Amino acid sequence: MTTLAPSPPQLRIGPHTVQPPVVLAPMAGITNAPFRTLCREFSGGKGLFVSEMITTRALVERNEKTMQLIHFDASETPRSIQLYGVDPVTVGKAVRMIVDENLADHIDLNFGCPVPKVTRKGGGSALPFKRPLLRAILSEAVSNAGDLPVTIKMRKGINDDHLTYLDAGRIAVEEGVTAVALHGRTAAQHYGGTADWDAIARLKEHVPEIPVLGNGDIWCADDARRMMRETGCDGVVVGRGCLGRPWLFGDLVSAFEGTEARQAPTLREVATVMLRHATLLGEWIGDETRGVIDFRKHVAWYLKGFSVGSEMRKKLAITSSLDELGAQLHELDLDQAWPDGADGPRGRTSGNNRVVLPDGWLKDPYDCSGVSAEAELDTSGG
Repeated sequence: MTTLAPSPPQLRIGPHTVQPPVVLAPMAGITNAPFRTLCREFSGGKGLFVSEMITTRALVERNEKTMQLIHFDASETPRSIQLYGVDPVTVGKAVRMIVDENLADHIDLNFGCPVPKVTRKGGGSALPFKRPLLRAILSEAVSNAGDLPVTIKMRKGINDDHLTYLDAGRIAVEEGVTAVALHGRTAAQHYGGTADWDAIARLKEHVPEIPVLGNGDIWCADDARRMMRETGCDGVVVGRGCLGRPWLFGDLVSAFEGTEARQAPTLREVATVMLRHATLLGEWIGDETRGVIDFRKHVAWYLKGFSVGSEMRKKLAITSSLDELGAQLHELDLDQAWPDGADGPRGRTSGNNRVVLPDGWLKDPYDCSGVSAEAELDTSGG
């Protein structure tokens, strides 16, 4: 008698089935079309891959850089775009533009950015503290989205004394949001400490009507399965764990499909991916040199744990052509095996930061007069 392998869990985002329930987190300067292409290739096209954060004001004003950032490859489906905004009217216009011009199939709203240039004006992870403003933004987004599903990504709150995620989750349900993703840290934690998976479980209990996705400290495929098992969440959002490791999405597919296959590439295989990543960036930007320069920030992530001297790392970090990058990579000991510990934490780890907020921001969660239009920068990022 043949035993059938268990079907991998499914996640429904409106009309879209995400199987396995794995989402690439939007990361400014990282999750552009080339990086999404790599992650999607390793996953065999399975999962959901979200764009960089797009500022609604910049989109409505058709900022040149922003219009490039919303480009999707013909093979990307569904096309998933993340928006950031603080003004309900502008958010509504941006969503309507996406619908009218068929720019995406799914819209995610960012309420989790902890960087000071955003929070000091009342945006990002500071905004959910102002409950009426959050509700107004979600209402405008959903009402203008038509058949497109709208989801949100948020943090636990500003700090441990000002948690907002349960209220925000309930408001999201009431305003017709399709799913919510929770990063199990406060804005004050930034990316330090340990993500609070218990908060993800509490949110799932609080809003059983819609899918809840968990985010934070998923460094390998088994972490994703453990998060879903321990929290009861409906899917996972993977961010820093895939920096310099787009093949993590292949591991995630294997894990959710019940196989033990995991990729442990040699440095030679990693170097091949690095060169392809830089090539894709040059093609996307339309300039090889600019593509290689943009790739420089990825070098340390790809080489994490490998035996590469400091001088060579410096040389790789100042390359300006594909030929130069390829030649320097071939100078390395490319037969090195995947290093122990390289599956662990990577990317930013700073924590316990004071959250920069507008004056008097925490006095009244229902007084939204302190929100400034300057919180919505004229270029995308954050």
